[in-house]
Amino acid sequence: MSSIIYRATIVVIGRVQGVGFRYWTVAEVHALRLPVTGTVRNQADGSVEVVAESADRSAIEQLLARLATGPGLARVDAVHPIYESSVERRYTDFKVSF
Repeated sequence: MSSIIYRATIVVIGRVQGVGFRYWTVAEVHALRLPVTGTVRNQADGSVEVVAESADRSAIEQLLARLATGPGLARVDAVHPIYESSVERRYTDFKVSF
């Protein structure tokens, strides 16, 4: 029997491009040892999109809390998550996408 995988598609709005936000996000996932897989990418509208998956929803919540702060040069105005549950994992690691 497969465990449920939680997935959050998170849009981060503010001054989040050109400040190392994507690489900082990947480093935070690894530094906090969060059991999260997914991707982070810049969007054409200036936002950053994070897709995070985990069997542990609290790990996604921890990531959300960090995203709301961002790296030192960023200014985060809003963080908008959309949750879904899935039985299939789409990602095997957490990385920057282009």
